[in-house]
Amino acid sequence: MKRRNFMDLDGHTLRTFLTVLELSSVSKAAEKLDLTQPAVSHILRRLRQILGDPLFVRTGHRLTPTETALALKSNAIDALDSLQRLTEQRAFNPLQEEMSFVIAANDMQRDLIFPRLLRDAMAEGISLELQFIPSGQPSVPWIRDSRCHLALTPLPPEASDIYQKIILRGRMMCFFDAKMGTPPQSLEDYYNAQHLSVRFMEGRTSWAIWSSKEVDKSRISRPVVTVSNFNAIPPFIKGTRLIATQMDLMRLRTLQALDVAPLPFDSDPVAIYMVWHERSQNDPAHRWLRKRIESVALQVAASMTADLA
Repeated sequence: MKRRNFMDLDGHTLRTFLTVLELSSVSKAAEKLDLTQPAVSHILRRLRQILGDPLFVRTGHRLTPTETALALKSNAIDALDSLQRLTEQRAFNPLQEEMSFVIAANDMQRDLIFPRLLRDAMAEGISLELQFIPSGQPSVPWIRDSRCHLALTPLPPEASDIYQKIILRGRMMCFFDAKMGTPPQSLEDYYNAQHLSVRFMEGRTSWAIWSSKEVDKSRISRPVVTVSNFNAIPPFIKGTRLIATQMDLMRLRTLQALDVAPLPFDSDPVAIYMVWHERSQNDPAHRWLRKRIESVALQVAASMTADLA
C-alpha cells in the first residue's frame, strides 16, 4: 500500500476516523457526521494510504479496528485538541455560530434545564442543535473519549482532566398519591412501604444518589416497580400506594402531578454536577453553553424557592 505524506492529514479526517472507530460502522458514522457513505469511505481510504494500514477489517456486520487503529485513537484525539486550541482565541459571536452539542443527561435534568435554554436561544436568533443521550453515571473514559460534550449527573467522575461544577442542589422527598393513603410516618413505615425505583443504564438505582446516617438501605423493601426513567414514575404511583424517593426538584416538572411529603428521616443534600473534559474548558462555544446552563439552573432554584414559600 503506497503511503502518502502526513501533511494530507486534517481534522476532518481524524474526526471521521474516530467516529467510525466509535460506531464500528461506515453507515452509522456517515449518519452521525451528516456525510454520505461514499464520502466516509473515501476519507478512510485516504487515511489508510497515509498510514499504510487497513485500519479496519470487516467481521460480520461490524468493522473491527486493527492494532494500528487502536494505537492511533489517543493520538488522533490529542491532535484534534491541538487544532481546537489554535482557534480558541477567535472572536466568538453566538449569533454567527452554528453550535451543536451532545449532552448526557437523564430525563429529569434534561427537562428542567434545556427546554428553557433552547427557547431563549431561539428567541435570540441563535443556531443551536442539541442531542441527548442517557447519562447514568458517566465514567472517566466515557468523558475522555468525546462521547458527549457535557454531562449532568449527581455522581460525577473524578480525574485530573475532568472538570465539574455544581449547578443545583436538592433534598430527597417522598412522592405519593394522597388519594390512596398517607406517606410513611416513621422509619419502620418507610422500610415496609411499597417502593418504586429508577434503574440507570449501568445498573445503579436512584437510591445510590442519596445517603442518610439513619437509614439502613438493606432493610428497605425490594421495589415493587423498577423503571428506566423518571417520567415513568407518575403513571405507576397514581392510583396505588407506591412511593418514590426522589429529589425535591422533580416537583417542578417531572413529578408535579404527584403529592409530596418530607421523608421520616434526615438525608444528606444531593447535588447535580455539570461535567466536561479539559479539552472543552476554553472553547468559546462550550463556555457559552456552560454559562447558559448555569443561568437556567439559577432560575430553576429560584422557582423551587418560590414553590416552597
